[in-house]
Amino acid sequence: MTEDRSVLSRTARLPDRTWTYGNGPDQVVEVYAALPASAPGIVLIHGGYWRPEYDRMHLRPMASALADAGWTTYLIEYRREPGRPSAATDDVQAAAASCANEHGDQGVFLVGHSAGGHLALHAASEGLPKVTAVIALAPVADLEAALAENLDAGAAREFLGDYPHEAACPVTRPTPGIPVTILHGDADDLVPIDLSRTYAHAHPGTRLIELPGVGHFALIDPQSSVWPTVLESARNAAP
Repeated sequence: MTEDRSVLSRTARLPDRTWTYGNGPDQVVEVYAALPASAPGIVLIHGGYWRPEYDRMHLRPMASALADAGWTTYLIEYRREPGRPSAATDDVQAAAASCANEHGDQGVFLVGHSAGGHLALHAASEGLPKVTAVIALAPVADLEAALAENLDAGAAREFLGDYPHEAACPVTRPTPGIPVTILHGDADDLVPIDLSRTYAHAHPGTRLIELPGVGHFALIDPQSSVWPTVLESARNAAP
């Protein structure tokens, strides 16, 4: 199918505020406030196959829409350094902890798309305090398959370098102790749905929602027909 990529370049409102969780230029959080902030917050993790040229800007429409729907949303950036996967995984964990502390007793849940879905699932396996659930949208959940299928012209190999894929792969990492929901379209040509099926088989408590005829970018597009399903999953993730 032909993917609608218009969300990637769509303008959106600027964040209400920004803070840093480290000293690097990529260690920043953009906050889209929802008032009153009585619900859990959302830590939003962008994709782009971990490549440096893809940053958080394309998720601003989604962050804004989630805030409008009632969740204070923390759109995080993280280091994307080919051959050094720990830069991304460490940053996501540090950013999530910073956001959880900022948000208070309500806690936060993680929402990640594509490579951001991989990072959300990876972080969930670490058992982070005050992180209550994970929603992974078309995640690159199986690095072994991503390598074998040479997805996005070798993106997983660029990301991992010499690092063993088993140590970074959500399929082979410990099962998260919090609820995990995956939404994945069966018409996704960028990240095949079989990667999510493999994850769900390895971690039987996972809730996998397969979306007929849905591609890769519809899941992050507030104007798409599947957006209400994304919102419903977020409501179900809140304790």
